This record gives sequence, structure tokens and C-alpha cells, in this order.
Amino acid sequence: MTYDVTELRSHFPSLDSGTAHFDSPAGTQTPRQVGAAIAATLTGPLSNRGTGSPSESNADAAVAAFRSAYADLLGVPAGGIVYGRSATQLIYDFSRAIAKDWRSGDVIVVSRLDHDSNVRPWVQAAEQQGVTVHWLDFDPETGELEEAQLDPRTRLVAITGASNLIGTKPPVRRIADAAHAVGAQVFVDAVHLAAHGFVDVTELGADYFVCSPYKFLGPHCGVLGAAPELLATLRNDKLVPSTDAVPERFELGTLPYEIMAGATATVDFLAAIAPGDATSRRERLRTSLHAVDEHELRLRTRLEDGLDPGVVVHSRAADRTPTLLLTFPGRETKDAYRFLAERGVLAPAGSFYAYEGFRRLGLEDENALRLGLAPYVDDTDVDRALEGLAAFLDR
Repeated sequence: MTYDVTELRSHFPSLDSGTAHFDSPAGTQTPRQVGAAIAATLTGPLSNRGTGSPSESNADAAVAAFRSAYADLLGVPAGGIVYGRSATQLIYDFSRAIAKDWRSGDVIVVSRLDHDSNVRPWVQAAEQQGVTVHWLDFDPETGELEEAQLDPRTRLVAITGASNLIGTKPPVRRIADAAHAVGAQVFVDAVHLAAHGFVDVTELGADYFVCSPYKFLGPHCGVLGAAPELLATLRNDKLVPSTDAVPERFELGTLPYEIMAGATATVDFLAAIAPGDATSRRERLRTSLHAVDEHELRLRTRLEDGLDPGVVVHSRAADRTPTLLLTFPGRETKDAYRFLAERGVLAPAGSFYAYEGFRRLGLEDENALRLGLAPYVDDTDVDRALEGLAAFLDR
């Protein structure tokens, strides 16, 4: 199996700008096939869902195709796929629905490794319900998450699949098994994880699983996957005349059919990167995303090996994504970001909404530089990043 990054890059018109994009943890570039699917659906004919006309049938087909695509991507039934405007919106909505059954004396667990979207909604819901919040800490020296201490009072564990800040992949399955042993549910924020390899919600042990297609070449939206029978136990707030069917009852208002079509085209594009001999889309995804993972990890090693010894790398966990968080003792990270941007290398500086994690690292700088890899990044991009960082440090 050959990973042809040159051929892959040919599908991304935005790369013609000449920018070397290391900003993928914040959002990736998009292939023309995805844009074409959005445009074709939006220009119709298109109406609200139904079966009485081609425009209604097109809308209905866009929804069905979306659910089928993300069922294949995540390994959950199509009836358990929920569309959302963003992962943050989905987590807020589901935290309110899930928290309705919490009572005083209950405990939930959140992690300092997480993006704030998988922390603050749960903390706020716990405050409203009078529920205790326990925190899972991580070691800033190693990036590794501490062991979860759970008991029968624990109702839910919210955990990241991979840190968007330092890339750490915590042992989600071990945490999930411990949570299920005491009767707790597990909510996994996989926005960063799903962008860097093949995922299987059942194998991870997640009860609820969220991801964002715009992190893996798609349009801006969020997706939640769960067992349909689990979704049926939740009673979310909704309008009286809106459907009570699962998963539709969680999708408030008219759906953006064109964005759903673009998100479906994203899954098909991913499945075609390096499909091998597989016949099902799920298996083509497995082969292609394993190839993406190998490509990105090879480039991560090149980046790590090429950095000046004076650069501090905060991404240190044994199992982690191709994401590096860097600081430069005695230098302002924002200056490094601007210096690279002037040379056509986009590597943002900030704390990236990982509020608790950034504070836990105890950095003197209020920002850090994040280099994140994507399927279209190539060796030339890596060379440019390394040369730019070396020039910055030599100034």
C-alpha cells in the first residue's frame, strides 16, 4: 500500500496558496469534492424533508446518507448518529438531558486533560443539580493521565479521546471499564482523536462519542454517536410538535442538508485515500485511516528529531497524536507564530480552549505554539517549519 501525499494534495485548492498548514487541530483544509457536494445539494432542488417531490426526497436522502456515513466511520448504528452544529453544542445539549437524572450525593468525573467543551458543560450541569465534581489530573512532566478513582456514587465520566493541547491519548477503554463496573456512563470527546486514525466506539467502551468533521477535512459541524436504545432513555427539551423519534428529537430545528451532504462526502473521501482491497466503506476507512496514521506519525518523528535542543516540547505521553506543543524559554511564543506566518508556515499560538490543561502545565508564557499534522502535510512542509523555527531561534 502506497500513501501518495502528492496525489492527495491535488484535491485541496487551498494548498495552492503556498501556506504550510500546521493548524489542523483547529480545523483542516477541505477537498474540492466536499465543497462540490455542498454546492450540489444546496442548489437543489431542495426543500424540507418529505417524499412528495424531488426537492423533499433530496433532503431526506441527504439525512439518511449522513447517518449511514458516520455509522461507518464510528462503528455505531445509523439510528444512533446525531447531527449538531458543533461538538460544544452537542455536549451542552446532552449534558442537560443526561443531568436531569442526577441527584444530590451523585458524583461526576472530568479531566484536566480535556478541551473546555468537555469540562465546563458538565461542571455547570453538576452545579445546577447539586452534584459533586471530581477531577482527573495529569502529570505535566509526562503528559500522562492519573488513574481514575471511581465508586458507586459516580454517574458519569467525561474524558477526552486525545488531548487537543498535547496529544495525549488516555486509556479510554480502561477508564470505561472501571466506570461501567460502578454503573457510570462514559462521554468521550473524540474531536482530536477521530482526526488521527480509525476509531471504534464500541471497542473504546464509550456510551456517548462526539467528533467534528471539520477536524478531518470536512465542513463545520459536530456528530454524536451512541446506541439508539441509550438515546431513547434521554428526555431532552424540545418543541411540542417536533418529533419524538430517535435520533431526530435531539436535532433541533431544520437541518442544514447541504452541510450534511458535505460531511458525507468527507467520509467517502477519507475512505478513498488508501482503500486497498476492502469492499465495505467501513473496511476502506480502516485501511485508509491506518495509512494516514502512519504518514502523520512518520512526519511527527521528523519534526521531533529536527527541533533545536532549546525548544521545550510539552507533548510527551507514550501514546499520543501527531501534535506538538512547544515553548521557547526567554522568547515570546506569539513572536514565533508571527515569524513563521511571515514565511508561509501557519502554526498558531494560544491555549486552544484547553483551559484546565494549559493552567496545569504552569507555563510562564500565556501562549504556546502548536504544530499539528494532517493527511495533506508533506516532508516539504516539515522542512519549512523546522527551518523557520531554527531561523527564529537564531535571530
